[in-house]
Amino acid sequence: MSARAPWASDPARSKGRLYEEQNGTVRGPRDAFQRDRDRIIHSISFRRLRHKTQVFMAPDGDHFRVRLTHSLEVAQIGRAVARTLALNEDLTEALCLAHDIGHPPFGHAGEDALKIALTGQGGFDHNGHTLRTLTEIERPYPRWNGLNLTWETLEGLAKHNGPVRHPGWALRVADSAFDLALTSFSSLEAQVAAIADDIAYDNHDIDDGLRAGLLTLDQLMAVPLIARGWDDTCARFPDVEPKRLMGELVRSQIGTMANDLIAETRRRIAASGVTSVEDVRDAGECLVGFSDAMREEERDLKRFMYANLYHHPRQIAAADAAHGIVTGLFAIYRDDPGTIPEEWRDRLPEADPDRSRHIADFIAGMTDRYAISRYRELVGPIDLPEGF
Repeated sequence: MSARAPWASDPARSKGRLYEEQNGTVRGPRDAFQRDRDRIIHSISFRRLRHKTQVFMAPDGDHFRVRLTHSLEVAQIGRAVARTLALNEDLTEALCLAHDIGHPPFGHAGEDALKIALTGQGGFDHNGHTLRTLTEIERPYPRWNGLNLTWETLEGLAKHNGPVRHPGWALRVADSAFDLALTSFSSLEAQVAAIADDIAYDNHDIDDGLRAGLLTLDQLMAVPLIARGWDDTCARFPDVEPKRLMGELVRSQIGTMANDLIAETRRRIAASGVTSVEDVRDAGECLVGFSDAMREEERDLKRFMYANLYHHPRQIAAADAAHGIVTGLFAIYRDDPGTIPEEWRDRLPEADPDRSRHIADFIAGMTDRYAISRYRELVGPIDLPEGF
């Protein structure tokens, strides 16, 4: 393996874990960040991502992305960028794989429903719930709650979108147990993971939107970034029918954005004068990012996707149905705790806010299909939009 840059995270200099672990628990020749990555992959919460909404709710088609496949694609992009920038690939991969673990069923529709349900009890946000899941809800170890991940992994998940000056209750709880220095910037690995997420869903959601018939190639030509990529792709393969070129367009777009990210990040690092990971956290700005031109084009692409895919009438109908499912489940569990499975009922707090938060924890861990089945069992029939 090539040498890491001096501003890369070093597992040998990790700030450690909240709970001290005996040497006998170390299995195999892995460093601290490799162990974090493996703990995430082996967690129940990670496995559940295979049945959680990415773009489409409980899709019928086998070829649509879900939270699990999206997280794997983010990790692939993040790791490739980290390698090119001589950063720590294992920490980057761990952050990419875990970044969506806190999403409830049905994506943002489910999150909005839980946020409303917890009005007056602190609300809900998926990023804070990622930390809560990994530090409290997951319980594979006999002597402590959570996966006991390193400080660097928890810090990166908490701050991958930048400093957090007004954390929600879940993030405050995690921070009070293990000070994550929320008001400083995160490591370069966490910054890479954040933009790898953008690159992945910006482009792979195009692929899924076309497959579902909610987007057309003609519509996409209204986006200059896509139109240029399509012209270049057609010029390189003039004798290939257009439908065979869509995969090449998506790959080309990912490469274009990743190459811009790498070049701009190198420029920023050089201009900043950082010489250590501590300098990165104290830099006062994000050092990983697109060039000004690419940032504007990426924002144009996002605006197009919101207008034409995420807010498509079929998607709005699906989100409304999902919101009703989560809202209905929360209400019945509040009104009749006997409907909660025994494992969760036995730990149900007596009073709010802990009582409502505990119920939200249970619902947030559900997959789409489990939430649908429980709603039909406990509440009644619900009309769901036809699958894709």
